[in-house]
Amino acid sequence: MKKTILVMTMLGLAFTLPATAQFGKLLGKGKGAGKKSGSFATVWESEFDNKASRLALCDGDGNYIIGTDDNSATVVDASGKAIWSGDYKKLTTNKTNNSEYQYTIWKDKGGYLFLFDKRSLGTDRVAVLDLATGKELWNSELYQDLIPKGGAKSEEGTDEGELETVKYINELDSFLISQRNSVILVKANTGEKIWETNRFKGGVGKYVYDAKRNEIIMVNFKPTALGALFSGFKNQLVRINASNGDVLWDATFTGSIEKELVTRRAIIDLWIKGDKIFMYLDGMNVYDYNTGQKLWSVNYENDMGGKGGLFSNSAHKKYYRTIADPLFVDNAVYIVMLGGSNRTKYVEKHDMASGKLLWASEKITGAFCMPNIYKAGDKILIQVGGKVQVQEYRLENSSGGMAGGMAALGGFGGGNVKQWVPYIYWDYKAQKNSVLCIDDKTGTTAWRSEKFDKRITDLILDGEKTVFVGDGDEFYSYDIATGNQLYDVKHNDAKVGKATDVIDFDDKVVVLSEKGLAAYNKKDGTRAYASEKIKGVDYFYHIGDNYFLRDQRNSKNIIYGIDMANGETKGSVESKGKGGSPKYGNGIDITSDGEYIFAFKGKKVEKIKVNN
Repeated sequence: MKKTILVMTMLGLAFTLPATAQFGKLLGKGKGAGKKSGSFATVWESEFDNKASRLALCDGDGNYIIGTDDNSATVVDASGKAIWSGDYKKLTTNKTNNSEYQYTIWKDKGGYLFLFDKRSLGTDRVAVLDLATGKELWNSELYQDLIPKGGAKSEEGTDEGELETVKYINELDSFLISQRNSVILVKANTGEKIWETNRFKGGVGKYVYDAKRNEIIMVNFKPTALGALFSGFKNQLVRINASNGDVLWDATFTGSIEKELVTRRAIIDLWIKGDKIFMYLDGMNVYDYNTGQKLWSVNYENDMGGKGGLFSNSAHKKYYRTIADPLFVDNAVYIVMLGGSNRTKYVEKHDMASGKLLWASEKITGAFCMPNIYKAGDKILIQVGGKVQVQEYRLENSSGGMAGGMAALGGFGGGNVKQWVPYIYWDYKAQKNSVLCIDDKTGTTAWRSEKFDKRITDLILDGEKTVFVGDGDEFYSYDIATGNQLYDVKHNDAKVGKATDVIDFDDKVVVLSEKGLAAYNKKDGTRAYASEKIKGVDYFYHIGDNYFLRDQRNSKNIIYGIDMANGETKGSVESKGKGGSPKYGNGIDITSDGEYIFAFKGKKVEKIKVNN
């Protein structure tokens, strides 16, 4: 039994924004056979004119499906019929050919295919094709150093699939292109230069578009491609008139913007709230929207970097999602703070307008992560411990060509090469896992659970009354107001392995586990069902009204569709192809409503219906 302990002193906690798990990593090591209660139906099979070795994607609606290699592309429609195909050197007037970096921008009725041809001498070639027709929209050889010269391809992309030196501004249908001495905004569909400014230098780490004012708030970072060329680079937060590029003000800030190892997402966030700009970078920095004046800040030293970290990062393996995003509620913001050299974590509540410290919780030692915080009436619930995201590159043998732009590091017999293969997954660290409840008015601890033995899942709240959580072997419910434990269910009796995550599903909580699923009724904790074993689950996705599990062990990529009402498997898809969406793994993409899966292998593409 995990009893609750009433505490009258302030307890150090960590806050986290309530996170809806759109996709999550599970450490599945199950060995059971998958439950074959159903199978997906194939809608059609088709072929590209070329092998989909570089890109293999669909747009969100599944109306356009593209397959590319270094030198050519094919696009088919929702019925599997080819719309267009061709070699880049024939499709482009500047003979862009060996496009070692490519990405798509999907829009209504098509979008853009961006091609970058890196030149060893002179300027890089750029060409933009219309995804719907294959026609060249524009090309240019005006831009230098768009792609890093030398180094691994893993340094090139961002979370949107863009180069560090090129940022697509969706609201303006335009590209911001970073050059040595300026930033240029060009129309995406014509390449026409809208404006250029030399008051902002570097890549765009994060931006927020203000539609009411037609202005862009953005921060910069030193991109890999231009790093050696910059002199006097400074960290900038700027407010720009989107029509003409006038910089209305710029402010400098301390600290450096890092990028995640695999996704290359800039580790920074921006919010506009009223007349203030909130920038989250190793703490909170707040600026006046109208003047750029810094109003207040709360900063800390990140404890994840270097050899001194609690669980140190390395060159090829880094930890993320260890602390909660700031939680904005009414006129206050809750921030998880790091205690510096003593590796403690705690929470501060600040007045949003003035930055005044309203309260600080007691410091908690031994907490590697505090990933979620939830507000329920006059209580704040904090998840102490839980899964953390790991991003790493593993050096592996491969018999195929270079996948996803990864650099081959040496040949082997039989055509094998060694490649740095990216992995993103969730892992657990031994720590003081618990549920902790704080009084929102004072910051004192109202109650906390006993320490969970193995791990802790995210929390599921049923309004402001009850909270549900798992710890690997058991499943619990607590009364939020009092901390009374309402029930304790032996989850290991479900025989689906240790709990890894939870999904809020109507009147049930579905507990994803290492070998399958188990669902519990919220009202009394009775088990609604337990699935048969599903082998090696390591990721789950909630897409539209559909749920999927993934197994990517042993160089495979298997996607299972799951009926959460009864735990049955709708079907599965195994792909050994290249390309695919980074979210779903090699050879797989899924429409935004979760109704169709596209599986790619070489020249072949298969459209699969999820719900029969």
